[in-house]
Amino acid sequence: MADLLNIGLSGLAASKTQLTITGHNITNVNTPGYTRQDAMQATRLAQFSGAGYIGAGTTLVDVRRSYSEFLTQQLRSSTALASDVAAYKTQIDQLDAMLAGSTTGITPSLQKFFSAMQTAAEDPANIPARQLVLAEAEGLARRFNTLYDRLYAQNDTINKQMGTVTDQINRLAGSVGSLNEAIAVAAANGKQPNDLLDQRDEAIRQLSEYIGVTVVPQDDSSFNLFIGTGQPLVVGSTVNRLEVVTGRGDPNRMEVDFVSGNSRQAVTTQLTGGELGGLIRYREEVLDSSLNALGRMALVINEEVNQQLGQGLDLKGNVGTALFNDMNTAQLMGLRVQPFSTNTSNVSGALRITEASYLTASDYRLEVTSTGYSARRLSDGAAITVSPLLNADGTPALDADGNQMLRFTDAAGRDQGFALSLSGTAAVGERFLLQPTRRGAADIRSVLDQPDQLAFAAPVRAEANLQNLGNAAITQPNLIAGPSPIDVNALQAAVPTGTSLTATVTGNSYTLSLPAGWNFANADGSPLLDSNGDPAAPTLTVGTSNTFRIQRDGYTFELTLSGRPANGDTYSLSFNTNGVSDNRNALKLVDLQSKQTVGVDPNVTGIATGSSFIDAYGDLVERVGTLTAQARLDSEATGAILKQATDNRDSLSAVNLDEEAANLIKFEQYYNASAQVIQVARSLFDTLLNTFR
Repeated sequence: MADLLNIGLSGLAASKTQLTITGHNITNVNTPGYTRQDAMQATRLAQFSGAGYIGAGTTLVDVRRSYSEFLTQQLRSSTALASDVAAYKTQIDQLDAMLAGSTTGITPSLQKFFSAMQTAAEDPANIPARQLVLAEAEGLARRFNTLYDRLYAQNDTINKQMGTVTDQINRLAGSVGSLNEAIAVAAANGKQPNDLLDQRDEAIRQLSEYIGVTVVPQDDSSFNLFIGTGQPLVVGSTVNRLEVVTGRGDPNRMEVDFVSGNSRQAVTTQLTGGELGGLIRYREEVLDSSLNALGRMALVINEEVNQQLGQGLDLKGNVGTALFNDMNTAQLMGLRVQPFSTNTSNVSGALRITEASYLTASDYRLEVTSTGYSARRLSDGAAITVSPLLNADGTPALDADGNQMLRFTDAAGRDQGFALSLSGTAAVGERFLLQPTRRGAADIRSVLDQPDQLAFAAPVRAEANLQNLGNAAITQPNLIAGPSPIDVNALQAAVPTGTSLTATVTGNSYTLSLPAGWNFANADGSPLLDSNGDPAAPTLTVGTSNTFRIQRDGYTFELTLSGRPANGDTYSLSFNTNGVSDNRNALKLVDLQSKQTVGVDPNVTGIATGSSFIDAYGDLVERVGTLTAQARLDSEATGAILKQATDNRDSLSAVNLDEEAANLIKFEQYYNASAQVIQVARSLFDTLLNTFR
């Protein structure tokens, strides 16, 4: 009877524990990260009797979780990937809407500006039409400014989010460290503390929402967590931390440091996964390049429009005034150079835009070496050659303070479109972040407020002498090359009254004699010379259109003579003194809309390179739109992967109320049956006692 009683008691204890565990499962059905638990039973050691081994009941050997490390790790990695994509998509959706919007994008304002320019070119003396050009120019500049402000506000938001996310990472890392310590102590008795393990797994899963982590189990049941390229965030109960700090190169961009004791390591570019990884990836892949592309476009528009206006005459016969502001003021040049915070000297820099059409949409990093300088283009990591900038006469180019200016070229010898000067001598190892285009959209301004100062007229005109015997007609001179602004006095001296070209006809061909000081030029701008190296004149064909170029004092004009000139016919050149109705320079301004001026390769001759304003902005919108579409696809894919990983984990580990309800009934019956065994043992014992009474 004692054996039977013990067997019944063991069943009661086992069923009671099973009921307790089942109740624990049911009450934690909504607890995040909870893993369903089961009690593992085994038979007690049997006792030998003459008839053989007789069972002694049951015992509980362990309470285990329905857990799979593979499924849990899959859930962590899926969570980190989905959070990364979600953060990236949230930001790029906003940028895509801003760039492509009819009220926020650049294209509508750009089209309005050139439409107003076209209207003014049709009637160059019309003051209201000129005033409309000024109004649209101001609207275009403000659109650039507004779009930059919105993109920069997004940068500020990212900076703040990085700080918030880092705080959450540190909090969760601290929780994992504390749980590691508690688990190690509790597991020292050889059994696993299931609820603590669940809490730690959930903390790591939540951590994966903010940053990608690698989990390495240890022999004492603790987990070591690593981030980035192997930085130990948690080692046992020791917890390191991440800290958001002001950028060493760009103070407007926050960076992330890994802090372990007294040591500090910059890890921004090494972090992946989670919300933090998505924010960093978006900033590096999209936001920075978009700001640079937008700034480059503003710089090119500023330079091309101002240069073209500088090669024309206004209604008063004066040289054209700049429509947009000077982008090479001392203040703006200084803002383009950021000394690293680790520099020990107080050397500052000034970056001058020398040719906006050559600019790339990239930042650069300059480092002082023992032999000079080394530079790298950050968009593609290409090495950049740094050399002294030279004047046309071969002498070193100096800035206003007498500092040597430096020129930047890539491996193909392509000029990068800017020059740098440093205020003093920097120490070896000091670095500077160069941002030629970053602030272009923020700094552009419309500064011209007098419509009559718009230079719509060309500086020189030509006409056939009324006494000519032939019927040849000459086109108006087209200024191909020359300084901007032009020198009125120099041009007036070059084409004084009486300056003319004289035709000498021989059969079906003829030549032109030029005034003193003028020469014919080749297409590349070099003087046209004969076999002896003396100035030569091209042979033109009677009855066809003949285009030729003439040059003097740095000015090159292109003209076309068509028809049949008679021997001795002359064609006068004169300064365009009263060109009120002349719209030739205005038409060149209109042509800038389709001219390929953005991203020009100076090493390529003979074919047009680069993009027009509209195409350059379209490329930016298309690139962001493509990345946005890809982000949306990635979001759907990672969402599906995360759901599948969650379902896989839940199919094994989650609490099923129907199953637990069945277990309640089963273990209740088990309890009742065990109680019945005890009742039988009691009845047998009572019967035995009654036998001896």
